[in-house]
Amino acid sequence: MKKFILEKDFLEIFPNVKIGVLVLDGINNNIVDENKFASYLRDKEKLAAQYFSNPEFSENPVIKQWRDAFRNFKTKKGARCSIEALLKRVSNGNQIGTIIPLVDIYNGISLKYGVPVGGEDIDKFQGNIRLTLADGDEDFVTYGSDKSEPPYAGEVIYKDDAGAICRCWNWREAVRTMLTEATTRAFMIIESVGENPNLEPALDELAELVKNELGGNHSKFILDKNNSEILIEE
Repeated sequence: MKKFILEKDFLEIFPNVKIGVLVLDGINNNIVDENKFASYLRDKEKLAAQYFSNPEFSENPVIKQWRDAFRNFKTKKGARCSIEALLKRVSNGNQIGTIIPLVDIYNGISLKYGVPVGGEDIDKFQGNIRLTLADGDEDFVTYGSDKSEPPYAGEVIYKDDAGAICRCWNWREAVRTMLTEATTRAFMIIESVGENPNLEPALDELAELVKNELGGNHSKFILDKNNSEILIEE
């Protein structure tokens, strides 16, 4: 049995948070048509322009909201929300490269709706998954590294019994639980600091795209302070 839990220490800092979740089962995450997903991302990059209309990049509402949120907890210097990283690349005229189908799909959703989206392989989780404040000694090895870089004490992280899954809320993930072509069961997250009319449409479109492109089944949830935990595996 595995649960996803919004812990009390996190909710005390972000009482108005809403977290959309998809639990995917039986997907085929193998690359079939890379050109198809590249074209999909080019279309979503065009839509993303609406989120950086202000010439001062940091003053655009999506960017400012998440930078303000990151000021409420201890972060690694230079850490930014995942949606800021995507929008920054597009605003600089750079394309978002294809990776694997599920990641390409969720990057497109993130660009279209201006929300952070992420995903992990459920079969690699050990115990419950919690969005919480770090103790500061959690193991964390990210992609491209061969050493553990634990989060700061008080940093917002996703974690399980084996260590941190994602540092600085949605900045960088651990290689241990990352999605791969072999992933058949995935835990998908869409995050909102507070009320965001794009959250539910983004979650619905993500579910529909995954169903059409990768098959499988899904369960859909929205968590908040009044509904702070769900069962993701029996």
